[in-house]
Amino acid sequence: MRFPHGLRALNHGEYRRFYAAQLVATIGSWMQTVAQAWLVLQLTGSPFKLGLIATLQFSPVLLFAVVTGAVADRLPKRRLLVVTQTTLACQGLMLGALAATGLVEYWHVAVLGLLLGFANVFDQPARQSYVMDMVGKDDVASAVALNSAAFNAARIVGPAVAGVVIGRFGVVPAFFVNSAGLLGVIVTLLRLESPGLPTTAARASMLAEIGEGLRYARRTPRLVLALALVLIVSLCVFNFSVYVPLLARTVLGLGAEGFGFLMAALGVGAVTGALSVGMLGSREPGLVQLFASAMVAFAALLGLAATRHVWMAVPLLFVTGYCGIVLMASCNTSMQLRAPDALRGRVMSLYTWVSGGVFPIGAFLVGTISQWWGVSAAFLCNGVLGLAVLAAIMLWWRLRRDRGDPR
Repeated sequence: MRFPHGLRALNHGEYRRFYAAQLVATIGSWMQTVAQAWLVLQLTGSPFKLGLIATLQFSPVLLFAVVTGAVADRLPKRRLLVVTQTTLACQGLMLGALAATGLVEYWHVAVLGLLLGFANVFDQPARQSYVMDMVGKDDVASAVALNSAAFNAARIVGPAVAGVVIGRFGVVPAFFVNSAGLLGVIVTLLRLESPGLPTTAARASMLAEIGEGLRYARRTPRLVLALALVLIVSLCVFNFSVYVPLLARTVLGLGAEGFGFLMAALGVGAVTGALSVGMLGSREPGLVQLFASAMVAFAALLGLAATRHVWMAVPLLFVTGYCGIVLMASCNTSMQLRAPDALRGRVMSLYTWVSGGVFPIGAFLVGTISQWWGVSAAFLCNGVLGLAVLAAIMLWWRLRRDRGDPR
């Protein structure tokens, strides 16, 4: 069976099996994300402490993502992924056990969130560069789009299921489902034939290899542009694990099921956006697509700042999810296509560093602003900040073009 153009990465058997396992596991991961946010609000009732959990969870990405990209270029990626997925499964199992026994406290969630962050900082660059090993350059745009679609399809299914489960049975089942899904990924990885070996033997020190990746990115203007856009969108837009529960609970007066519905609206938009990027084929996304998607995402935040009703929140979350994922998937594709094989882990670690590393800062800001002035003020501040920085990036790129600098 041959898959249509937009889904052509699925023609690769190993990627198809890996993709299916990851889809199931990501649904479980989103269930855990919803359950963890709800658990923190149950334990503390504090927007600041909810934001602090997200900060701890993503701090390892900020501190170590560039280093782990060099690790991904040195080690067999399949073996590294088995280790990271095992760690993530144990983390969910421990959190579920603590919640089930009634012993869970806020500091437990914080420590286990930090453990999840350390596992993810090794997992993400290895997983993103392993995709290229499975599908090749011709189909990488399709694979990136499918990965984004899976992530955001899970954003629909996971929170919706979690909302129902939490409303009827509490948060505990969500943690155990996540661990079971990760076990499926581990089994799948062990059965794949591609080891994801390094393309060249390590010839320099780890520090020198990190420097090589940074210099390559700095000398490639399109990579600098992609990283700048990912940075500001990640900082201002992708704080949904803090934004949405606060919007649901403090502005719209919704419970766990309503929270899951809002996350599902966000996810529907994101899946649609990811599939739109997948239709590009092997072409690099255009600049108009990058700038327009970022601009609309920031404008949607301003709309959410004024939202007081579910019927307003749902379409705005759809638009935010759509445009945010179009931007992120487009930048990911551009970086994958521009990275040499020997540097791909290090280049993609910069994507991980920027996309996940600024999240602790953004989550802390959203949590702090929401604590003092409410989540509507947080939407407003981040929407204005995003539009201002986007205007500066566009001006920089135009000045480069006017000087005749190569792209």
